[in-house]
Amino acid sequence: MLIPATRYRDCEAALAFVTNVLGLVEHAVYRDDAGSIVHAQIRLGRGLMMFGPPNDGSFDDVMTDPALAGGVTTSIYVVVDDLAVRYAQVVAAGAEIVMPLEDQSYGGASFSLRDPEGHIWTLGDYDPMAAR
Repeated sequence: MLIPATRYRDCEAALAFVTNVLGLVEHAVYRDDAGSIVHAQIRLGRGLMMFGPPNDGSFDDVMTDPALAGGVTTSIYVVVDDLAVRYAQVVAAGAEIVMPLEDQSYGGASFSLRDPEGHIWTLGDYDPMAAR
């Protein structure tokens, strides 16, 4: 199993965005004594992603903020069954669409957006595991 992980400066806003706008599900959220998120896990089906804030630890030495880097080196692909509904939800929320909803040559359709902190998400109905 692969589990991507990233950093968000505002974990509360990130959690709200991925659950309310993208429709992912909160799996587990760990907070410090002040109530701030120190580690969050979100999921869709059996897929899981983790994130937390920068904390000046050694992991942060090898991670960079998309805004500081001028872009991203990877994106997150989310397989959904209700792509048109998700697209309408994301557009209605005012998210920045970076690639419009369109059919893909390898099958299915997808669209890509930039989240409030610059991470790129692609939602699509092509499931590469279903083809195996």
